[in-house]
Amino acid sequence: MSALVAACRDPEIPKWTLVPSPYSEDDARLWLAAQSAARRGGRRVELAIVDLDDRLLGSIAIARSADGRVGEVGYWVAAEARRRGVATRSVQLLAEWAFQELGLDRIELLTEPENRASQRVAEAAGFTRERLLRAHREQKGTLRDFYLYALTREV
Repeated sequence: MSALVAACRDPEIPKWTLVPSPYSEDDARLWLAAQSAARRGGRRVELAIVDLDDRLLGSIAIARSADGRVGEVGYWVAAEARRRGVATRSVQLLAEWAFQELGLDRIELLTEPENRASQRVAEAAGFTRERLLRAHREQKGTLRDFYLYALTREV
């Protein structure tokens, strides 16, 4: 739990995600409980990204659309694990798994226009930027623009 709290206190994580700031142990407990419920519901899978010694490097998730054909991937990476290919490889592995095991036809990844690091991850993982979605999603009280990246199943 302490590794999760420490990672989520990095200002870059709440800047680009729904992670609250400041981040507390209560936030971590609530988030972990919510992930269990979401997984049981079959619409979202959230996974820890760890190294060979089980040190927390980040988190990655995929949420399925109501029709089950499209997934949306989201992730964060702890400061000490950035710029090492952790996010790119995690996105690639999750996408491969989701196409095979969930039967998805398409996986989307949204990044804010200012989040250049996540745009590089999406492109390195094989996603294609499709378009800018204006005022697409409310995040922390503000409607924000997002670039839509997508990867489709190879047929």
